[in-house]
Amino acid sequence: MYHFKYVVKNEINPIRKELDELIHQVRNEVRNHFTFQYEFVGSVKRNMVTYDIKSNVGFDFDVNIMVNDDDENYSAKEIKHILMQAFNKLAYKYHYAPCENNTRVFTIKVKDREHSQILYSCDFAIVNNYGHHQQQYIRFNKKSNIYTWEKQPKGFYLLPEKIQFCKENNLWPDVRETYLEKKNMNMDNNKKSRSIFAEAIHQVCQQNGYFEN
Repeated sequence: MYHFKYVVKNEINPIRKELDELIHQVRNEVRNHFTFQYEFVGSVKRNMVTYDIKSNVGFDFDVNIMVNDDDENYSAKEIKHILMQAFNKLAYKYHYAPCENNTRVFTIKVKDREHSQILYSCDFAIVNNYGHHQQQYIRFNKKSNIYTWEKQPKGFYLLPEKIQFCKENNLWPDVRETYLEKKNMNMDNNKKSRSIFAEAIHQVCQQNGYFEN
């Protein structure tokens, strides 16, 4: 059993502002290679950032980076490494540790080493939007050390429709409550917040007459 609570905006906003500054500096750093856009997604965008008051892990942010490389001058591996190198060069100014290279994202963290705590972190996914609301992301296979562009799974495309259903039917308070309950009951350390949120949305939709086509 965990003890997650929602983080208030006043606590989030200064850190988000610092992340904006950092990302803009990274954008200038990699300009000789490519340009990119970015957006905050996930819990930050939905104002559903949580933290466990009894844990040593703070709250996190999620950012999508959309690289402009229409001519495909860079491989998936090159794109991710160029961006991580730039973050490693600049992130220390804001007390972030070097990037951790994960399967779907790379992560920077601010740590309180004296108390063995992670105060907050940010996950960066490198994505490519194409066609009619289609999206790919750079996936890093750690075992084979291979980087590839992979299409998002089916559930990714169903989620916006379900979110819209919940908002149109005044079910968002139920979503927030269900999400928090699921986070506090989750015993799978490998399950990410985005998966728990998708489960919460699916449950609320099913309970209120939404059926997938």
